[in-house]
Amino acid sequence: MAGFFDLRIPTPFNSTEKTHYNKFRQFPKNPIGLGFATMPTVLAIFGLRVVIYLNDHRPAHVHVQGNGGEAVFDLRCPSGPPELRENYGFPKKDLVRVAGSLAAELGRLCAEWRKIHGPHY
Repeated sequence: MAGFFDLRIPTPFNSTEKTHYNKFRQFPKNPIGLGFATMPTVLAIFGLRVVIYLNDHRPAHVHVQGNGGEAVFDLRCPSGPPELRENYGFPKKDLVRVAGSLAAELGRLCAEWRKIHGPHY
C-alpha cells in the first residue's frame, strides 16, 4: 500500500540525464520535500568535478569531488593561491596536483563564483 510512509528514495538521474550531460544538474526533491542543492560543475580536472554550490557561503571556495573523495579549497580570490580547507579521502599527492590546476584556473573560478554569488568573495 503506497502512502505517506512509502518513502522511496529517488534516484538522482533519470534516463535522459544518463545519456545527456547537463552542466547545471538539478537533483530531484527528496520524499520530504526539502530538495537537493544544485551544483554547477565549473571545471573538470583529472576526472574530478570542481563544483560551486548555489546556496553556499563565503569565503569563495570550490568542492572537488570524485574517486570516492571530496576536498574543499578556499580560492582566496582574486590573487590566490587556492588553499586546502577540508579533505575527505584524497591522497596528498592528488591534492597537490589539484591545487596546481586550481591555481592555473583561478581567474575563471573566481569569475564563476562572482557569477553565482555576486561580487563578494
